[in-house]
This record gives sequence, C-alpha cells and structure tokens, in this order.
Amino acid sequence: MNATSDAVNGRIDARLAELGIELPAVAAPLAAYVPALAHEGLVYTSGQLPTVGGELQGVGKVGAEVSAEAAKALARISAINALAAVKAQIGSLDRVTRVVKVVGFVASDPSFTGQPGVINGASELLAEVFGEAGAHARSAVGVAVLPIDAPVEVEIVVAYA
Repeated sequence: MNATSDAVNGRIDARLAELGIELPAVAAPLAAYVPALAHEGLVYTSGQLPTVGGELQGVGKVGAEVSAEAAKALARISAINALAAVKAQIGSLDRVTRVVKVVGFVASDPSFTGQPGVINGASELLAEVFGEAGAHARSAVGVAVLPIDAPVEVEIVVAYA
C-alpha cells in the first residue's frame, strides 16, 4: 500500500476502519497556538497529547508511574490525534503523500532510556495507516515534564498534494 494509490482510490478512511481507528474531534489547544498548520505542501501539527474524549489517558513519568509498554500505547493515541489535526487542515488523509517527520517527547524518570521504543507506538501506527509512505525521519526525546503531566507528546509533519 502506498499513499499515492490510496489518494486515487480514496482508501485511507477504509484503512483506518480496518484498524479499528476512529479519528476524534481535534483537541482544543491548551495555550496560544493552532493544532495544525498547512504551508507549502506540508502540514505541521502541534504536539498532540494522548487524550480520548478530552480526557488524558495517563499521567506521570515513564519508567516510574507509567510503564514503557503503556507509554507506547499512549504514543499511538497521540499519533491518532495528530492525524485528526492533519485531516482537519487538508480535508482528507487521502491527500497525504508522505509522513516526513515525527517528533516524540517522553516525560521520563531520570533512569529511563527507552524513549525510542515508546515513540515506536506513533511510528508503527503511521506505517500501518500509510504503508511505505508512512516511513519517516524521527526524534524521540526524554524530557522532565510535559503539559498537564502527560507521559508522551507527539507531533508530525506530512506532505500532501
């Protein structure tokens, strides 16, 4: 599967349904920013937290209050929220031609060094949705704290036509 043929066939929504994923409404910003911005063929999302129905799905530091496995699932939720923000900007995920970049932040206990494994939750989701076009450059960064004590935050950049 590639995003170019999916755009022609209009299949990304069907792929999401196959995966059991329903895109949520875009989360309201917590401060002075927009959830996503389209500019010159790219959509940049703001950092997306692991919320479902407006409720944060976990709190605390990974490696302390939150397990790496639970944090990986939270990164997946954050990526789903990022896709919702992209769709709100360009109208259809079928227009996405490539996932360009993923940046993941992990609120980490000082001894935790598994940030890449946590952010795989987002990366693996994007590969499931977009196939080869979901392969991307990435940073996985450990931080002391994230907004509202979230364990993870994910932002993405996608190209679209």
